[in-house]
Amino acid sequence: MCRRRPVRQPVSGAVRTARLSLKREGEPVRYVIIGNSIAATGVVEGIRQIDQEGEITLISGESHPVYSRPLISYLLAGKKTEATMRYRAADFYQSTRSRVLYGRLAVRIDPNAQQIDLDDGQRLVCDRLCVATGSVPFIPRVEGLETVADRFTFMSLDDARRLEQTLSPDRRVLIIGAGLIGLKCAEGIRQRVRSVTVVDLAPAILSSILDQEGARLMQTHLEKNGLEFHLGTSVRSFEQNHAILENGERIGFDLLVMAVGVRCNTALLSGIAEIGRGITVNERAETSARHVYAAGDCTQTLDVSSGITRPMPLLPNAYMQGECAGINMAGGGRSFNQAIPMNAIGFFGLHVLT
Repeated sequence: MCRRRPVRQPVSGAVRTARLSLKREGEPVRYVIIGNSIAATGVVEGIRQIDQEGEITLISGESHPVYSRPLISYLLAGKKTEATMRYRAADFYQSTRSRVLYGRLAVRIDPNAQQIDLDDGQRLVCDRLCVATGSVPFIPRVEGLETVADRFTFMSLDDARRLEQTLSPDRRVLIIGAGLIGLKCAEGIRQRVRSVTVVDLAPAILSSILDQEGARLMQTHLEKNGLEFHLGTSVRSFEQNHAILENGERIGFDLLVMAVGVRCNTALLSGIAEIGRGITVNERAETSARHVYAAGDCTQTLDVSSGITRPMPLLPNAYMQGECAGINMAGGGRSFNQAIPMNAIGFFGLHVLT
């Protein structure tokens, strides 16, 4: 058992920066990473740059090795397989001497005892913890949503596989959300279904990354590839296989995909560490809780283009922040405090760099 320490209370605007002592005398450091994502991969590789002996355990809610989430639409389009979606080689966990608990969820963190409780009753004890829980779909409250039998989100490999099981050439798909997630889903399934209709409250598609002219050009391209759009309106209610829009239109569908947006998955650190729109970390990826780090889409970081601290759910940033966390967990010195809001994405052969 590790030495008990008092709980460190979150202090608004302040995150601890002091380096931590590393080892219990004569024993390897016990590292636990909650998550098995791109950020978690960075944590593992960061630790191993400094510490070759520490014990690394990853808690993976999914039952798959780490993969590139942006590729799930290409899986549905038949352009990728699960094997070619892998983010690291098949022997990654073996080569880094990491233990993965697949299909397990962390349900409680006790920073005082440095313990993590899992959904199967198992309890882990650690010396250093990194929370890399990513983001979760935002599902708005809409009247009648519970009456829709076949409704999905599109955030993970499991989501994609569940959706794939329902696709057929006679089915009509309604996607709520004309952002990156919704449109990548539309691209992935278009050739496998009868029709794809996209609804978004914003007056233009991809409103968070494109200006008016760019959005117009992309929408025209997507319409030529068979997508239909209803913009500047939202769904007032659902009645089983029909959506009633705020403008009075009624849309029939067979499958519903909710792709309105995402939220940082901060629940495990609620009441334990300082949280804004995401988990607050300093340039060393430390939270305000002692010995607890965080990295990836669950955090908020400094956007160098605007000077604003906000969630930055982008793959390169997730990896770099994870690597920073891992290096510092192992006693090194690495800073990450300037996330780059850059993305490259394509739809039906038309590519955008933002």
